[in-house]
Amino acid sequence: MSDIKKTNLHKRNKHQSRYDFKLLLKKCPELANFVAENKYGDETIDFFNAEAVKTLNKALLMHYYNVEFWDIPAGYLCPPIPGRADYLHHMADLLAGSNFGKIPQGSKIKCLDVGVGANCVYPVIGTNEYGWSFIGSDIDPVALESAKRIIAATPNLSENVEIRKQEKPTETFFGIIGKEELIDLAICNPPFHSSMEEATEGNLRKLSNLKKKKVTKAELNFGGTNNELWTEGGEKQFIIKMIKQSTQFSKSCCWFSTLVSKQSNLKYIYDALEEAKVGEYKTIDMGTGNKSSRIVAWTFLTVKEEKEWAEKRWLE
Repeated sequence: MSDIKKTNLHKRNKHQSRYDFKLLLKKCPELANFVAENKYGDETIDFFNAEAVKTLNKALLMHYYNVEFWDIPAGYLCPPIPGRADYLHHMADLLAGSNFGKIPQGSKIKCLDVGVGANCVYPVIGTNEYGWSFIGSDIDPVALESAKRIIAATPNLSENVEIRKQEKPTETFFGIIGKEELIDLAICNPPFHSSMEEATEGNLRKLSNLKKKKVTKAELNFGGTNNELWTEGGEKQFIIKMIKQSTQFSKSCCWFSTLVSKQSNLKYIYDALEEAKVGEYKTIDMGTGNKSSRIVAWTFLTVKEEKEWAEKRWLE
């Protein structure tokens, strides 16, 4: 069954087919504790089991992205790897649009991951797929220490990924991007919900739909702490604030971007982009599994300035 395609994924995504557990077990034997056959005779794991999901992620990152160690503290967000890879592949295409159609690669490309989290997944994937260097920012000291452990264990990561603590939780870029520093791409996976209650209700709805029966006890199979799951005003306010604060770094970053989970938030985000007088913005649709999402990306550079940026920084 491994040849069944996940057709909504980006064409360069390594996770087009069903998980090949025989390959994954070679890299991560402990995954065997969670693999079983379903009623169709296919190997799978229990995706409602947080430990099983975490171990699957570990196996995927070890096999496809060459990490030598990966773990996260209990309760922290364990994101689905195919969707995170998709975001970066779409961003590579976006940068190519500013680079005469060629994807810029190598450590000279600097990417800022706003809210890198304990899992450090975007730097892991981005350094391996495109050779980019990363700055990972976060406000959570436990998440930052976890990310540092993952980076320290793999030479390619330790050479190309830097972790920075955001000392001011109300700021997105100030205090992270240096005065003379240039960033080629900023990415972000913002907290979706506006309160812990809303996050819990959303989780119960998701589990009820998946299990096809009413679930009354929250089970965060992908984990997530308060900072990762919710923020005051939810995703909408977080992104609007991010857009406003990006104006201070309009010539310091080529492309800003963020995931947007709720389509209903797009109108407010577009209004904020217009108010910020960005040079250009784009919405890129993504579809992974049963969930549709999108990326909104914006730049303050003119087309001429984008080409000049590429010529100075990306062309070999």
